[in-house]
Amino acid sequence: MTMRKGHSRSGAGRRVGLALLLGTAAAWPAMAEARPRILTPMSAHAVLQRDRPIVVEGAADAGEGVAVTLGGASATATADAKGHWRATLPAMAATATPLTLTATGKDGAADTMDDLLVGDVWLCSGQSNMEYPTKQALNGEGLVKGAADDRIRLLDIAHHVGLSADEPLEKRPAWAAASPASVADFSAACYLMVKDLAAKANVPMGAIDSSWGGTKILPWIDATDARKLPGLSADADLLALYARDHAAGLRAFGDRWGDWWRKASGTKRGQEPWNAPDRLNWTPVPQFGPWEEWGVPALADYNGLVWFRQGFDLPTAPTGDGVIELAGIDELDTVWVNGVVVGATFGWGDWRRYTVPRSALKKGRNEIVVGLGDTYGPGGMFGPGDKIQFTPASGQPIPLGTGWRYSVYKANDQSYPRSPWESHAGLGTLYNGMIAPLGPIGLKGVAWYQGESDVGRADYGDRLAALMTGWRRQFQSPELPFLIVQLANFGAPPVKIENSAWAALRETQRLAVLRDAHAALATTIDIGVRNDIHPADKNELAKRLVFAQGRLEAGDRANASGPMIASATRAGGEVVLRFNGVQGALHAWSAGSPIGFELCDANACRYANASVNGSEVRLADAKPGDVRVRYAWADAPVVNFYDEAPHPVVPFEAVITGN
Repeated sequence: MTMRKGHSRSGAGRRVGLALLLGTAAAWPAMAEARPRILTPMSAHAVLQRDRPIVVEGAADAGEGVAVTLGGASATATADAKGHWRATLPAMAATATPLTLTATGKDGAADTMDDLLVGDVWLCSGQSNMEYPTKQALNGEGLVKGAADDRIRLLDIAHHVGLSADEPLEKRPAWAAASPASVADFSAACYLMVKDLAAKANVPMGAIDSSWGGTKILPWIDATDARKLPGLSADADLLALYARDHAAGLRAFGDRWGDWWRKASGTKRGQEPWNAPDRLNWTPVPQFGPWEEWGVPALADYNGLVWFRQGFDLPTAPTGDGVIELAGIDELDTVWVNGVVVGATFGWGDWRRYTVPRSALKKGRNEIVVGLGDTYGPGGMFGPGDKIQFTPASGQPIPLGTGWRYSVYKANDQSYPRSPWESHAGLGTLYNGMIAPLGPIGLKGVAWYQGESDVGRADYGDRLAALMTGWRRQFQSPELPFLIVQLANFGAPPVKIENSAWAALRETQRLAVLRDAHAALATTIDIGVRNDIHPADKNELAKRLVFAQGRLEAGDRANASGPMIASATRAGGEVVLRFNGVQGALHAWSAGSPIGFELCDANACRYANASVNGSEVRLADAKPGDVRVRYAWADAPVVNFYDEAPHPVVPFEAVITGN
């Protein structure tokens, strides 16, 4: 499930004017500087993590000595042969008194950043529900109006795809104190969490939002760790090849398309649509825009692959590379010119513009074939037609806005190849572009809200573990806390027992947290909206994140996630469930007993009657063949079972012991 189109998919509006972070140490090329530069993710108004050494990195002339000061602390460093330097200042206690960071080089030349505070810094990341802006949250208008607080500082990371973890970025970050202007478009979950934490801890708080709607987890994982996961080493190799040599990477990706098409269609090499387009049946494209709006019944609600075809004539042999512009496309395109792959992109209506190498062009007729895939919502070539054109190396643009034809593949077949360098389902691309540039910045913890786009993936838990491993390594904090937001209820309420991919992913998230000594779960099973994948109640979510953080910090991990199943044991004709993390006692709301429990044998599940006593539940109608018990196992279950915090009981599936 990707983010619903028409909602704040890309977050582009909230990122206008915010600068990109600078690259990590390995990224900085040798450079001659008139003065040393501070290149870490700091700017005026930043918050630095208290109680741990403060790493400052920067650039200067090779061999130049640099003196770094922050308040009364100081350190020195020498730039290496590439002009990179690193200084480590001692740990500092929290302070709301503004400090100035200064890096001074030869001849007294200096770079400074002022109005820095020392407190706690939180990194918030994930997809659209983390990106969801404060102004749209429950009571958003009031939250924004009352947002002015100089002790809370915000940093919004611009969307950026990186091909390698050491890829350089060119601009400094831009922190801002909390105000109506800075908070309105900032992540509601992140802002409300640090707002509550600031009140609780009485120290300055820094919040970094690095999220992107609709993204899967894989782009957020360091490729070093993703490579170790089953089936991903080839993608890691292809991404590395593309980073070194775009043309070679595209050729290799084209080979994947060939392997896929020949297997899917049963045709031979050379008979692929980009090599032999006449083998397909083609129909004129009626208009630019979503194919769902063409009036073609087969495309009225179509997700899958559609081929598009066009051509142009070159009167003379090409003298150099050309450029093809295809305007807006939704959402996945791979483009061939005369059988040569020239580009592959993911994006909802993003502009496509590709270089066509001279070697792919020829005098006379040139054939363009576009494999256009859509996974959700509207799909197609959106135009406008007057912007679709080919421009030769020397000459005027050749209009391509008329004469397109299309050929439909198979509805709901989304098995076609996807490139590992794309933004939303690539490998490591968002880690490279939006996490790695933070370098070794000190953090208090990470809040992660993602998973909607990975519903149906059985290996999500392994991917989440890989993400946490890589991020802890980068931030040099093996015990860095992770607060994982479990998927909210979304979809039609169940009227009968069914298998649920949403419930399965929630269970994967729960088990991943249990396997990690420094992670906790924030349950949202009761604060979703069944017909909106973006629930507005980020206020209650923030409270649960703060609760989980407090319990983790106190060393009380067993109680950090709220009521969670501890055991399911057969006792005669009953199954007895015991729970950890219960505040007070468990209670059924608005009923004499809790609902949503299921007993399952090897073949099927059925609803079970439950009674509750303290932190124990008894299911009285157990049968000898029952082997599992499930709770709230649906896309959008109705729940009425809470402790006295009140926190809802965490959905679960558990094996019955004592059989």
